[in-house]
Amino acid sequence: MRRYLSKYLFQIIPVLFIISFIVFGLVYLAGDPVSLMLPDTATEEEVATLREALGLNQPFLMQYWIFLKNMMTGNFGESFRYNMDALDIVLDRLPASAQLGGLAMLIAIIIAIPLGVWSSTRKNSFVDLFITGTSVLGKAMPNFWQGLMLILLLAVVFPVFPVSGSGTFWHMILPALTLGGGTAAEMTRLIRSNMLEALNQDYVRTAIGKGLRNSVVIYRHAFKNCLIPIITIMTVQLPFLIGGSLITETVFAYPGIGQLLVQAVNSRDMSIVQAGVFIISILVIVMNMVGDILYRIVDPRIKYE
Repeated sequence: MRRYLSKYLFQIIPVLFIISFIVFGLVYLAGDPVSLMLPDTATEEEVATLREALGLNQPFLMQYWIFLKNMMTGNFGESFRYNMDALDIVLDRLPASAQLGGLAMLIAIIIAIPLGVWSSTRKNSFVDLFITGTSVLGKAMPNFWQGLMLILLLAVVFPVFPVSGSGTFWHMILPALTLGGGTAAEMTRLIRSNMLEALNQDYVRTAIGKGLRNSVVIYRHAFKNCLIPIITIMTVQLPFLIGGSLITETVFAYPGIGQLLVQAVNSRDMSIVQAGVFIISILVIVMNMVGDILYRIVDPRIKYE
């Protein structure tokens, strides 16, 4: 395991370089942010002076080299909108997004596991068709539409939860339901398909032949062997729920990384965009590593080479 982790961490380095180049290249193509940093009455001399101070008059490769050196020390520049270090702003929003993403994943697990298992044990029945159809519908509906419907139902018609903002646990309920609903729909279908395959295996028929209770056969034997694909989708979805919920956080005015990135793109505050995308990329890499570790815990037969 130690050798595998060392090799994995070594492989992360070129990945981070590639990500940094892509992020910088996209920001470079987005245009010159100086026009937004100065008033319309600024003279050409003032524009040229600011571009020189920010290093924007340098060639592309030279700008990237400067960005790369600064990035290696955690310096993504200063946000001209907040007049603060960009990385500090992103890290300050990270706990709020992590809480929202964790709650959304918990909701998805609570919904998906019982429904997926129930659907697989009632194959082709009305229950199975209803759960499968609902899962397809839940996956097909856009997050922003789900969020608006939840606001209409649970904040306007029945004023149970606050519409927007943060500060209490109840402020997270509607955005977490919005994010968790789509993830639950995808997980339900995955659990159903893997459970159907597991229930047809010889070891399950043997367990049934021994007279074991249905709950023991389903959860201790069949479901246990479906955990690897479930772990995969969880480790893939969690970074998205934490850092990629751009629309959902905007709809609910939730002060997380997603809303911060949307505002930064609209105002072309590229320091925050670069820092935010880089942090989300690290989250994806870390969660992939956590998933690999969990594979080994769930199934000791898996060997790392």
